[in-house]
Amino acid sequence: MATNLRARETTEAIERLYVTMRHLFYRGFFKPGGVSGETIRNLLMTISPEIYGSMSIPNKIELDGLLYVLDRLPEGIEETAFVHLTSDEGFEKGSFEIIVPKKRRRNCYRIDEHQMNIEVLLGRSEIYDILTHLTFLYIEADKIRELAHNKDENYKPSRTWRIIEEVAKGERKMSRKEKEVALIHLSSLLGRTFDEVLNAYNNFGSDKNPDRLFKIIYHLGNVSLEDMKGNREREIFFSAVLRERVGHHLFGEKWANNVKEVLAENDLQMRNLHIISANMHSVKNMLFANDAIGKKATKEVDYSLYEEISNKKTLQEKVLDHSLESGLIYINDDSGSNIDVQIIDLSKTNLKNTPFSSIKYSGDDVILVFDYAFGEQAFEVMDELLRPYEHNQKVYTMHVKSISIMGKAGILTGTKGDIMIPTSHIFEGTADNYVFENALKLEDFEDDEIKAFEGPMITVLGTSLQNRDILTYFMNTTWKAVGLEMEGAHYQKAIQVASSIRHHISPDLFLCYGYYASDNPLETGATLSSGGLGLTGVKPTYMITLRILEKILKSSDQN
Repeated sequence: MATNLRARETTEAIERLYVTMRHLFYRGFFKPGGVSGETIRNLLMTISPEIYGSMSIPNKIELDGLLYVLDRLPEGIEETAFVHLTSDEGFEKGSFEIIVPKKRRRNCYRIDEHQMNIEVLLGRSEIYDILTHLTFLYIEADKIRELAHNKDENYKPSRTWRIIEEVAKGERKMSRKEKEVALIHLSSLLGRTFDEVLNAYNNFGSDKNPDRLFKIIYHLGNVSLEDMKGNREREIFFSAVLRERVGHHLFGEKWANNVKEVLAENDLQMRNLHIISANMHSVKNMLFANDAIGKKATKEVDYSLYEEISNKKTLQEKVLDHSLESGLIYINDDSGSNIDVQIIDLSKTNLKNTPFSSIKYSGDDVILVFDYAFGEQAFEVMDELLRPYEHNQKVYTMHVKSISIMGKAGILTGTKGDIMIPTSHIFEGTADNYVFENALKLEDFEDDEIKAFEGPMITVLGTSLQNRDILTYFMNTTWKAVGLEMEGAHYQKAIQVASSIRHHISPDLFLCYGYYASDNPLETGATLSSGGLGLTGVKPTYMITLRILEKILKSSDQN
């Protein structure tokens, strides 16, 4: 009962958080230290997401969560009091340096000492994602401020804080011994062991910026102090252009029209089409890698080959060059959607030296692979892609024969690297659900090393908002969910609208949904903040790709 009660509290807090964020977005600004900012903080604290670890503990700073968030925000964000969320408004035409976060494809600009601009091109999900991360950042910043200063003495800085400041400012070169002493003081301030802080120091730092952890902690605390004293209050702004564009498919329509124009220019618009939302390497590698590298395909799939390609840039370039000569057209996206596309003409593709050599294929179908969408952006791009298209004063509809969605997801019933086969998508916090016949089946993934699970999947509003109680509820109650992701229900909504309501495409198509586990949010040390999959993700990625391509080639051959 206690878990169910917490799950209900969490669901309500998530709903309220998004309503609040949406209201503030249309209002145009808010102050993280003001009433609105406090509301968002309290809701996030109520949810207490697993990914943010010790966020709710006042005398302990969350280091893994901090690294996770800063990898997804522009470098230097901790130094700025003013954050402006904008659309694509031409900043690249100025003299501003483009800052791209390590783990997110978004352009950001440091306008001056105190202002950071972040371009939002992927819709509301991206806005919510950024605001959630910023809220976590401000919570940790305020904790640092409180731990570093004596409140009873008008926030006089402690001795420990002065030592951290000295390292952060780098005003003198320190010996290794002095640096270790500073790390001991830092660990004391952060409420962490010396070992934890030493690991964090190495994870945050680089050869060019070894003391980055000291600088981040110092600037977070300093900007928070300036805000609290009223010297420079932190503010988040949403530009008028961004507010005007969000929800109107501006970038999605431009992206889809570009794709359809390339299809038409290559006389492919009337061919049978198989759409795959996936990464930009697995389909290409399975169809072209063996010939490109000069390696004979074996009866059993050689997953080590794909691991080797993942590790070597020279091999990646070799495969790409060969694929471009063998029926692949690459569209480097310039629409603002950040979604690249590959178009593969199967009539020009030789399958003899591939894992599909046993399939007697002789058709002229086209495979369209496009890169991962983000949250609500998935509905926008799929909805626009499936619409009829006008070329040379002639309107044509897409001859879509299959749609496949492959991606990363959080697993509830297994561990990192396992596979999930959804039977339905359920929108978190609503009664909306999308049941479909998945052409991928559990028996397609029998393997000694990797486990596969079949069942409903939750499409969440944000992966960074899930806590143990709500995830346990989804897993153990009659929902029996196997995992969570951010795009599935959005894709399926667009597919159902196009095939069953607007009749933009034929309802006679098959669907393949398959996900591999990038994390287990219920398992300590296996959440998203614990790091990526690395080579562990290669085999499940290619297993799903293998089955999707088999279904496509066999169905096309039958037609």
